[in-house]
Amino acid sequence: MATAPTPTPTKTVLPLSGLMRSLIRDGYFTEPDVQKYMQEAQRDKVHLISYLVAKKLIDAHIVANHASLEFGIPLLDLNAVDLDTMPLSLVTPKLMELHHVLPLFKRGNKLYVATSDPANTVALNEIKFNTRLNTEAILVEENKLAKAIEKAIEATDNSMSDLDDDLSSIEFAGSDDDDDSDILNTSDPEDGPIVKYVNKVLLDAIKKGVSDLHFEPYEKIFRIRFRGDGMLFEYDRKPLAICGRLVSRIKVMSKLDIAERRVPQDGRIKLKLSKTKAIDFRINTCPTLFGEKVCMRILDPSSAQIGIEKLGFEPIQQELFIRAINRPYGMVLVTGPTGSGKTVSLYTGLNIINTIDRNISTAEDPVEITVEGINQVNVNPKAGLTFASALKAFLRQDPDVIMIGEIRDIETASIAVKAAQTGHMVLSTLHTNDAPQTINRLMQMGLEPFNIVAAVNLVMAQRLARRLCNACKVKAEYPDEFLLHFGFKPEELPGLIIYKAVGCELCNEGYKGRVGMYQVMPMTEKLKALILAKGNAMEIAELATAEGVNDLRRSGILKVMQGITTIDEVDRVTEE
Repeated sequence: MATAPTPTPTKTVLPLSGLMRSLIRDGYFTEPDVQKYMQEAQRDKVHLISYLVAKKLIDAHIVANHASLEFGIPLLDLNAVDLDTMPLSLVTPKLMELHHVLPLFKRGNKLYVATSDPANTVALNEIKFNTRLNTEAILVEENKLAKAIEKAIEATDNSMSDLDDDLSSIEFAGSDDDDDSDILNTSDPEDGPIVKYVNKVLLDAIKKGVSDLHFEPYEKIFRIRFRGDGMLFEYDRKPLAICGRLVSRIKVMSKLDIAERRVPQDGRIKLKLSKTKAIDFRINTCPTLFGEKVCMRILDPSSAQIGIEKLGFEPIQQELFIRAINRPYGMVLVTGPTGSGKTVSLYTGLNIINTIDRNISTAEDPVEITVEGINQVNVNPKAGLTFASALKAFLRQDPDVIMIGEIRDIETASIAVKAAQTGHMVLSTLHTNDAPQTINRLMQMGLEPFNIVAAVNLVMAQRLARRLCNACKVKAEYPDEFLLHFGFKPEELPGLIIYKAVGCELCNEGYKGRVGMYQVMPMTEKLKALILAKGNAMEIAELATAEGVNDLRRSGILKVMQGITTIDEVDRVTEE
């Protein structure tokens, strides 16, 4: 019986790109040769065009010119493009190496990608999927592309190498409505240095006592700044290539959508320093021209536990404030710009009256300081939970004290006034420059003067000035004419000692910590009469001064005379 012939194994035929078919058609290669070169390129794990040029089987310029004519794509000289301006953070080094491409620049929602094979649609589609951007091929010569990709990957690797240290992992917890937080402590192994670096930045921010962290992408660099004692300073600079991965890490920690880069997002991170100590970070992302900016606000609950004596009140101001919040009903308003310490002042007051026999509720956007014994609500306008609706709900829950994060509209103001007139203590904030302007602001909202005088017990404006460092401050000399013009009284000049900032290892440019400057204006009978007569802010300010109320500049001058701060700081924050 004849034996059947052994079948000859069939050779695997690899699919050819449009560029390779074109080169074969024009006689540069034969198909069998190209099949052999493709297998060898796969074995060496390199791109086919790279293999052909490296083996000198064809000149890179010939391939580029041929592709330009074949596909109608202009040829770009890659040497004319600065590597520092390329948006390398949009495409991972793995994708650059795998598909032999390089992101050149971004315009709107379109990413232009350098390639030596514009027919490689697989590469363009995968980059489009990963970046959520429309991709367009830019033709470049293979030899220049290979060098540029190598430099780009090397720049990314170098930027990551100095991030890798022995920092121990930090324990994070998700927001209160999350069941678990495993995702906050897991990451791709390749992102290990990024994870450690973000942890280090957060710990350094806490150690330095800063209030805000800013992660800012620019055209060529990625900058990190801290805000400490009200002033921004640069913490670090990194290549733009790490921007995307660093921002993604922060978004994962705060459980934001890492795929969404077109609209702002808000999130929160809880960092557990110990079993009893935790610090919250409030996160906001915002798309900018060169990537997403991230701002992190540190929310330290212990900031409201410092005690009223350390806030910076003058004795009479502290007495007026405590007396006002301890009244059974009425309204206490705190005013000032963002970052002037209004929330800390209000919570310091709430802690004083937070006793077992008082029912206290707050509505904030968002809750920045959590306190046991106080019912705190995050307003959510999208869900219909506004300040006004929260205030209405509070009034049905038998409250003694109500704190409203901010009075923004007439509806909230009207309900707050009615609550203050019907046996409730109401605390809130407004954004005005000083206490007299707050009265006019309420009138502009639509409140009648008689309702204002019936409800408001006290209005307090405040600013935060940097404290002088006691270790390095030195005496300063100023002409008497300057001091008198600044606001000092003639009788205060003899024997006056004023200090200026110097700077040492223990402080930041001569300052360490901050102190409050206050304008505490109680509602006196004369003031009520003036408000009922619809007096303007200037008239109210003149009457308040005549009744002994220090304005913000005068409160600052008292801090200068006490050696607590400098004339420069008072001038900076009082805006006169």
